Amino acid sequence: MKKIPVLSLLLILSCFAVHPQNVGSSSDYIKALTPEWKGERFADGRPKVPDALLERLKKISLEEAWGVLRNKGFQNQFEGDWEIINPDEPMTGRVVTAQYMPLRPDLEKYVKEKGKEEGRAQSGGTNSWPIDILTEGDVYVADSYGKIADGTLIGDNLGNSIYAKSKRGVIFFGSVRDEEGLSEIKGFNGWIKGSDPSFISQMMLTSINAPIRMGRATVLPGDIVLAKKYGVIFIPSYLVEELVLTSEVTALHDEFGHQRLREGKYKPGQIDSNWSDEIRKDFLNWINNYPGKLPMTREELDNYLKERNY
Repeated sequence: MKKIPVLSLLLILSCFAVHPQNVGSSSDYIKALTPEWKGERFADGRPKVPDALLERLKKISLEEAWGVLRNKGFQNQFEGDWEIINPDEPMTGRVVTAQYMPLRPDLEKYVKEKGKEEGRAQSGGTNSWPIDILTEGDVYVADSYGKIADGTLIGDNLGNSIYAKSKRGVIFFGSVRDEEGLSEIKGFNGWIKGSDPSFISQMMLTSINAPIRMGRATVLPGDIVLAKKYGVIFIPSYLVEELVLTSEVTALHDEFGHQRLREGKYKPGQIDSNWSDEIRKDFLNWINNYPGKLPMTREELDNYLKERNY
């Protein structure tokens, strides 16, 4: 029989070694989930999409954002039918995910042991752990499997903590309690499936910053969320810049087209099809004399228009 060298045997055995699952995903895992992002990252591995893009994203309609994602092959990034704490206030931000499940004592014991090893707070419930890692610009996104009674992930105390850390709010496929108190936190917002006066019971946190399902949508840590009155869209980080610029140009096209149709200068068929050279020149002249401030730089707009037939 051919002998296997000791070093080679150790390498083979290491392939079958058990690697304990952490509660919080490692930065290497998050980077592996988001390889298309080429920019700056946070220490936890999540893409650091610039704040300026998050502000521009607030003005993008859900339809425009959805159209760009659909054209890129992302069909499962929207979820609707929310209760919204402040429905007239849109919210954008960088996603921190959390997964909750019905309580199973042996698994909960493991989660708490791993949480202790990871240096997570041992007082209070594990539902505070995702809040502890929030930074400004983050949105706490949690799948709590639609549980309403006894499924309230936060009340106004944790809501104040969330806003203090993130200057944002939450998106929960589940519920909150003390919605009245949450609504009084200036700047805080929430997209939830319901509210209830009960305390969280018979459910447990199982992961932080791992992929989760939010109704119809698949969500990754570091995604960018666009939350508005009529629904929520989760955007892959590497597509945000293109989505924002494409949507902004589409909005300008629409504004120009609507104005010219009201003036009777063109017929609907001319505006709704590929534009003639005459209309293109008219559009560029309209841009040059645009009465307000363009949402993008002129360099961004010129580079975009060079590469596209409109």
